[in-house]
Amino acid sequence: MNVTRARKLTNVRAAGRDENIILSPPREMSLEKALEWINEDELVEVTPKNVRLRKKVLAAGDRYRLERERKRSDGLI
Repeated sequence: MNVTRARKLTNVRAAGRDENIILSPPREMSLEKALEWINEDELVEVTPKNVRLRKKVLAAGDRYRLERERKRSDGLI
């Protein structure tokens, strides 16, 4: 460490960044509720302990591309 050099002030946190993010609690869903809740681009995964909702195509870029192609084939664009 060289005491004659000034310290670089990088990696300084902003004042408003330390606030906690408040998340709403997850919805507890049965299989029937999950099947009513999903959209046409989603799936319901059922395991012995959980019922999960997820997208058919997991990558966001691929979902965007498929949606754009669907709109183009439907004549909406």
